[in-house]
Amino acid sequence: MMIRFTLVAMSALISLLMWTKSAAANDELLERLTLPKGYEISYFAKNVENARQLAVSSSGVVYAGSRKAGKVYALIDHNQDGVADRQIVLAKNLNMPSGLALYQGDLYVAEVHRIIRFKSIDKQLSKPSFEVVFDNLPTDRHHGWKFIRFTESGELLVPVGVPCNVCAEDEKYGRIFSLNLQSKKLTTVAQGVRNSVGFDINPQSGALWFSDNGRDMMGDDIPPDEINRVSFDGEHFGFPYVHGGSVLDPEFAKGKTLADMQKYTMPKLALQAHVAPLGIHFYRGKQFAKALHNRLFVAEHGSWNRSKKVGYRVMMATIKEGEVAAYEPFISGFLDKEQTLGRPVAFAELVDGSLLVSDDYANAIYRVRYNNK
Repeated sequence: MMIRFTLVAMSALISLLMWTKSAAANDELLERLTLPKGYEISYFAKNVENARQLAVSSSGVVYAGSRKAGKVYALIDHNQDGVADRQIVLAKNLNMPSGLALYQGDLYVAEVHRIIRFKSIDKQLSKPSFEVVFDNLPTDRHHGWKFIRFTESGELLVPVGVPCNVCAEDEKYGRIFSLNLQSKKLTTVAQGVRNSVGFDINPQSGALWFSDNGRDMMGDDIPPDEINRVSFDGEHFGFPYVHGGSVLDPEFAKGKTLADMQKYTMPKLALQAHVAPLGIHFYRGKQFAKALHNRLFVAEHGSWNRSKKVGYRVMMATIKEGEVAAYEPFISGFLDKEQTLGRPVAFAELVDGSLLVSDDYANAIYRVRYNNK
């Protein structure tokens, strides 16, 4: 009996030590992060396994998708102190449910092969259930995880990445689609897109902007990753023929010149190769300093395929008359020399205008606010 009690006590002590070590590591990471003067970062939620896209309901519930974890979360801040005090797993064992979006009180979640819906989600948190609303998407897991967003007209923007590093186009892949949930019709919004896992609509112009991850296996420094703007439905952004607006593909553009690529749309911003831009977000709130209103925030998830790591930070772009006028750091410190501490993914805003940032490596969601004192 004594032996059994001792083993139980040792197990509890080990669990406590592991939790303490994890908490200490989280606190250490927060202390390493740097932001512009006047901005503060804190944890909105910890232990949100593989946190990806975020959405905030009208009642303030924060929803988060995941990729490897296969879960969808609801995070509730009951006392509204900027820290979630309850976590609910709405669903698990899903097929990389990275992307989610709210529309008219319903939560839509994008798995690799389908879109599911939790109706009136805020009202059924105690007993959540979902239904399939669209299941005619490719089943390829390579670049199959998604980021989704609703347009003002109620159509759902859904990307489908290419199932390869670089390969010939197929009408099912390499596109951002607009899905009409009533007719189930898919319309191509953008094509020639290798793998977009983030987009947003500029609230000032109404134009769709999106990130795109460039191909691999061309070396450390080429080709650039991209930030793009859509001008018309069906616009072609060059993949697999030209990358980053400046690099011809050695296979698919063999014998061609950059002059031959003028029929394709070049990026609004060519980023450093392999920084892996994921979520992008136009800041719409009023809590930040006026100079940052309408800035485009970009989550550079970070490289996995480079001899020296790059990315691992949150950047912000200044957009003027449809062009990128400046691109500068907002949150740095997720990378310590070559040691990965965190990987930012996506954004959402709380009702008070503070900015949430998900991190699928540190399993956390951060809250950024401006201390105007």
